[in-house]
This record gives sequence, C-alpha cells and structure tokens, in this order.
Amino acid sequence: MTEQRRTGTHDAPLLIERLVQFAAQRGLIEPPLDTIAARNALLDLFGFTEACAGEVPEERLDSPAPLLEPLLDYGASIGLVPDDTTTYRDLLDARIMGLLMPRPSEAAARFRRTAERDGIERATDDFYRLSIDSNYIRMDRIAKNLYWEQPTAYGNLEITINLSKPEKDPREIALLKTVAPGNYPKCLLCADNVGYAGRADHPARQNLRVVPLELQGETWYFQYSPYVYYNEHSIVFHGRHVPMRISHATFARLLDFTDAFPHYFIGSNADLPIVGGSILNHDHFQGGRHVFPMETAAEERVFVRPEDDALTYGIVAWPMSVVRIGGADKAKVREAANGILDAWRAYSDPEADVYAHTEQDGAQVPHNTITPIARVRKGGGYELDLVLRNNRASEEHPDGIFHPHANLHHIKKENIGLIEVMGLAVLPGRLKTELEAIAGLLTGETAYDAAALQDGPLAKHADWIAAMVEAHGTALSAERAQDVLRDEVGRKFLDVLKDAGVYKRTPEGQEAFARFLRSLGLVEQEA
Repeated sequence: MTEQRRTGTHDAPLLIERLVQFAAQRGLIEPPLDTIAARNALLDLFGFTEACAGEVPEERLDSPAPLLEPLLDYGASIGLVPDDTTTYRDLLDARIMGLLMPRPSEAAARFRRTAERDGIERATDDFYRLSIDSNYIRMDRIAKNLYWEQPTAYGNLEITINLSKPEKDPREIALLKTVAPGNYPKCLLCADNVGYAGRADHPARQNLRVVPLELQGETWYFQYSPYVYYNEHSIVFHGRHVPMRISHATFARLLDFTDAFPHYFIGSNADLPIVGGSILNHDHFQGGRHVFPMETAAEERVFVRPEDDALTYGIVAWPMSVVRIGGADKAKVREAANGILDAWRAYSDPEADVYAHTEQDGAQVPHNTITPIARVRKGGGYELDLVLRNNRASEEHPDGIFHPHANLHHIKKENIGLIEVMGLAVLPGRLKTELEAIAGLLTGETAYDAAALQDGPLAKHADWIAAMVEAHGTALSAERAQDVLRDEVGRKFLDVLKDAGVYKRTPEGQEAFARFLRSLGLVEQEA
C-alpha cells in the first residue's frame, strides 16, 4: 500500500471527529446528542474505545469524500471489508455515512415541515443537499462524466458519456459469478432498500432516505437517483413491487405529482421490452428540475377537437413522434391522454409500417405503447408530452424496427428510455477511451492502418473511423480532433432518435402522423 493510501491508527480517530463535525455542519445530525451518538457508533465500527484526544481543526468541507477515502483505507487494513475493491469500499462507505444520518422518519418529517413552512422548492433543495452530503449521490464520481451540447435542426441535444458508475475489476467480476442471487430486496427500487447493508451484487443503502407520497390514493416514495444524469434527478417509485404499466392511472399519478412538485417535470419509461426502461418489474417514474431539449421544441402542427378547443394537441418538431397535450383543465388533459393511449394501443397503419399487434403462437402480442412526460406550463395549466413507441422487430432489424439500427450500435445499442427520448444521451463509459484512441488516429499520434483496425479494440468503429479519416485526414490538432469527434457522436445520437421515431421526419411520415390524430376526431388548426 502506498504512503498516500496508508492511514494509521493514530489518524483514524481524528478523521472520525472531522467527519462528525462535517455531518453536524451540514445538518445530517443535531448537536449535541446526535454528535455524541454518531462519534461513539463510528468508534465502535472501527474498534476504538476512546475518542480522539487531539485538537480538531476548524474547517468547512464541501464533501465528505476527502475524509472517507483514508477511513476506507484504514477499514480495509483492519479487515472491515473482505477485499479492498471498489464494490466493498462502497459498502463500507454507505455503512459509515449511515451512522451520520437522521432516521428515515425524521428525514421525511423534516421534508414535510420545510415544505409547509418554506415551500416545496426549499424542501427539495434541502433534501437534495442531504442526499449529496451523505455521499448517497457521489458528486465526485458524477463530476467525471463528459458533457457537451450538439446543435441540430431540433435544438441543442445534450450528450453525456457516463463515467460515474465505476467499472468492476476482474476480481469483482469473478466473485459475482460465485454469488447466489438474493431475493431481498426484490429490486433496486423497493422501499426495503432503505437502510439495507448491501452485498457484493447489491449496493448498500444505509445512507438512502425517501419521502412518502400519495398518488391517486396509493403510497409511493420520492428519492434522488444516486447517479444523477441531470439536475435533481429523482425517482418516484410504487410502495409495492408491482410491474410497470402505462395506463389511465399513470397519467393521473403524473399530473398529481406536478400539483405537489410544480417546479419538477415527471415522466415514465414505456412499459414494453426494447422501448422500455431497464427496470420493468417495479412501477416508477423519473423527474427533476431540468429543462430537456424536447421541452423547448416547438409545436409545428396543432390539432383541436371541433367541439372543444380548450385543449390543444400539438405535433412537436422533434425526431421522435411526440403529441403534446396542453390545457388548463387537469381532468380534460388526463382524459385526452387516456383517449390517445387507448387509440394508439389498437392503431395500425400498414402504409406507415405501424402494427399494433402480431400473432405469436396463437396469441396477439402488443407492440404500441407510450412514453409520457408531464409538467406545469410556465404560463399556467398542464402539459403532457406523449411519445408514441412501437417495439416490433423484423428480420432486417432484429433488435427493433424503432430502435437504434445496427450501424449505430458502436455508439448506442441500449434501450432508448425516458431521458434519451427527451434529448439527453447517456452513452456508455467505454466511449471515453475509444474516442481518445480515435483522436490519436486523427492527429497522427497513432498511425492509421485500416487493416489492423479490423482486429483491434476499435474494430466496431472501423467504418466510422475510415469516413472521418477520409473527410478530415490524420493531421488534426488535438482540439480540432475533439471537436470533430464530439460533433460526430452528437450526430450519431440524432440518428438514434430518428431511428426510434415511429413516424419519420419525411412528408410521408408526418402525413401518417397527422392521419393518426385525425383518426381521433381531431382537426388541424390553420397556421
């Protein structure tokens, strides 16, 4: 172990005192009684019978990370973890911070009191800060994510390369193969995670806090995502482990949430494989305080019901197929969404290659569903964006007809979920090193050999690299190579969204889109 990572017995009690001081300053614990109890719990965890006798420096840290890292080193040295890997260090990290947290009921009560006294925005501000200060949200890791904006005809798309989830080393991968899968908690979204110590294949959650909500008479919970992809990235999950299902109740719940949190958007992944999210076995939504590119996209065609023009149905100028319902009457907005969902689930248009069902083993397999997003309009009233989805596959596109096609899989093969639908790309961390290697080819730092690429780690990018070399050569400056690559990746993400769009951005595709809306009895307003 290097000197930088070595923490002696004499250092650990002082680190404990400094960590307790940090927790008190940030409101995680209340002096003096909580301070005493937290100190004693940490001393016990690390095997000390006496507290630090020296002077504790007066300091104000922005994060507990500088104190936690050497404490984790010490914990590993005395056997508090079976192996000094990132997975086990994270389990100990959560265990330590869990001793510096208010009880779950106290955190929820504090949220309610703040909301009643100072408003819901102050309550979410404080709760978000709690989730960061407790190291549940690892801002030190999230800061490593790469981010840029990509100008397009639809506005600026947001591109991120996700580096916040640490990669497992070979020892951890080998260990996971020997671990029998657990049944508790049932999934990462169950309320049973609150306070859970974790295991090699399940993260620790002693520092997780949630807030109970009531949506349509049912218990739901509000929390923040540990790996925030955007500002105040939150998760709202059902109190029971029930599968995701887009239904009339979904729209009612989303609109209820916007009443309680009018400064947040909220949305749901679709509920079918290929076009759905990564966790379909537990009903949940995602929300937060962030303006996504899709929200700022204009309505290029607007439809109304002849008998009631209080609601508008806009076709959004967006690469995917979005119907934007707007109106002041919450019940009417909800009923309009119900009608579109019911109609879309049953709607087929062979001319547009849209089929609601196919037959498989004598049963009708459904393919049409919706990705919904709700928000309060800035000028008042409600807005629901309904993104039409279809998960049918074909021989030409076995991964999905309305899914990133094979020529884009070297950049993005995973499902296009809620966040990407709204214009924020969450791209795999592998791209960082791959793009750095490609930049070396574009600058001439590494010799370009088309044949050698076919057998190397960049083989999946070989055709893409060849096109860039032909267009830009191999003598770019490092800055210019980065600009070229970011533009190329951004345009690839735009193509991803276009592939996922049911109605293509062609005159024929947009006429087919309008044909669906007219089938609902809607008429187009004159521009």
